[in-house]
Amino acid sequence: MAEGRIITIAQQKGGSGKTTLAANLAVAWTRAGKSVALIDTDPQGSLGRWFMTRIEGRETPDLEFATSSAWGVGYETRKLAGSHDIVIVDTPPKADSDLRPGLRAADLVIVPVASSHVDLWATEGVLDLARREGKPALLVLNRARAGTRLGAEVADAARALDAMVAETAVAHRVVYAETLGQGRGALEAPRGPARDEIAALAEEVARHL
Repeated sequence: MAEGRIITIAQQKGGSGKTTLAANLAVAWTRAGKSVALIDTDPQGSLGRWFMTRIEGRETPDLEFATSSAWGVGYETRKLAGSHDIVIVDTPPKADSDLRPGLRAADLVIVPVASSHVDLWATEGVLDLARREGKPALLVLNRARAGTRLGAEVADAARALDAMVAETAVAHRVVYAETLGQGRGALEAPRGPARDEIAALAEEVARHL
């Protein structure tokens, strides 16, 4: 079996939606028949709580899960990439040397950017670290508000940065918070545009791997 691909989700600012993207991409790829492992390096442990909620009542988990310190993430990713198609690393909100091992292990760095200039400013530190490690970064506009002047300004400013910007934006929708709290992904909701967003984003990210 070929080595799995490693995605690190990173953003200096808290509340950018890293865990939401990690969980939803994991569900999307699992439903597409991929074997997926998650690694939570954030001491807050939100992804771990989502995973534990997800496996309650299930006979067998459909995802692998591990926690790691920042400095142990290289070992964990190598181990899990040997037995899974995709490994997703969720990181704490910071942009310093503690983040570097997660970036160094990545084949692709995903940087969620919420619709505010503050979030966009916080992105520059992560992009700089990714460049130093020689890793490609993909900005994903998250909690986007279509049709607003602020949303358009942030989108334009993001495209001006020296990084790729995903064509698929993730809108600000209640269903993302609701399904996360239930240990599910938006693709597992009965209906709604969030399903199409996540399916399109998962396909787009996969093309960069």
